[in-house]
Amino acid sequence: MSAAGGSNPEYVIARVRARRASLLGEDAYRRLVRMDPAGIARFLEDDAYSPEINALGTRHGGTDLIEYALNANLAQTYRDLLGWADGQLYDLIARYLRRYDVWNIKTVLRGIYSEVDAETVGDDLILAGELEEQRLRALADLGAIEQVVEALERTIYGDALAEAYDAYVSSGLLFPLENALDRTYYDQLLTDLPGGQQTRAYVEFLTAEVDFTNIINMLRLSRSGAALDPAAYFLDGGALFRLETVDALVQNPDELLATIRESAYGDRLSGMLAAVETGASLIPAEHAVEAALLETADSLGYENPLSITPVLSFILAKRREVDNIRAIARGREAGLDVETLESEVVIV
Repeated sequence: MSAAGGSNPEYVIARVRARRASLLGEDAYRRLVRMDPAGIARFLEDDAYSPEINALGTRHGGTDLIEYALNANLAQTYRDLLGWADGQLYDLIARYLRRYDVWNIKTVLRGIYSEVDAETVGDDLILAGELEEQRLRALADLGAIEQVVEALERTIYGDALAEAYDAYVSSGLLFPLENALDRTYYDQLLTDLPGGQQTRAYVEFLTAEVDFTNIINMLRLSRSGAALDPAAYFLDGGALFRLETVDALVQNPDELLATIRESAYGDRLSGMLAAVETGASLIPAEHAVEAALLETADSLGYENPLSITPVLSFILAKRREVDNIRAIARGREAGLDVETLESEVVIV
């Protein structure tokens, strides 16, 4: 619908709950991890992904078909959310879904950086943000990173990308540009927000999301041992860390874990923290943090049933379903065993 008029949370949340109930469950994943890519595609064709599988089946096959169908279905699901919403609720959902503008710009930058053809880059776009497909494909057709930065100068990302461009040139790495996109995204989420219950619940959720993102970034930096500046990976807007302390925490893993354990998130992350202390891979930790964020969104939704948080919870759950199916398809193609694939699945 549109940002004009009053919000309609009752209608949107009723639609969202119906969609949430139709997401894949544990039994479905148990079947998927035992299928080959062709079987997974057939399974999806009989599920909610049927329109995308049928539309793309003449151009793609195997894992490529699954990947592109997942992206197209995810984008359509999120566009449906915007189509249902009005007023302030529409505005807040649209702000959050700008993460896919960031995803798409990163996809374009990585494609040009790696000299991938524009058509392939275009197929990897997830058209759920505000930037239109025609504009994104035009960016992919450009031949240089500098041209993309210039083409985006009048968007909300323009100033940050321009400021980060010299660092990209000097380092030869995309990180400065990608980090500029991430920081701009989170900055705009919390800028010029209206008042009211919707906004309070939205800010509480975003604070938790920033905290969880910072937790993973700090754990990665602490584990890497590389001479990297933690401040460059730090996102403002959270409640757990302060910029002036992150460097010391990264240098002291025990203190970092203690800070997380003693926080409001300690109980939800206790199992993850115990595993990290043993030196285990951070991949399960990342999954645990993602599940904790979803639990946080669900809790906020119970406390504020007519707020945006049930919608945000569904957005996360749908994204996780797509990530689960993608990981299974890639894993089956690579010949991974069932036990390994099951460890990659996060049940929501």
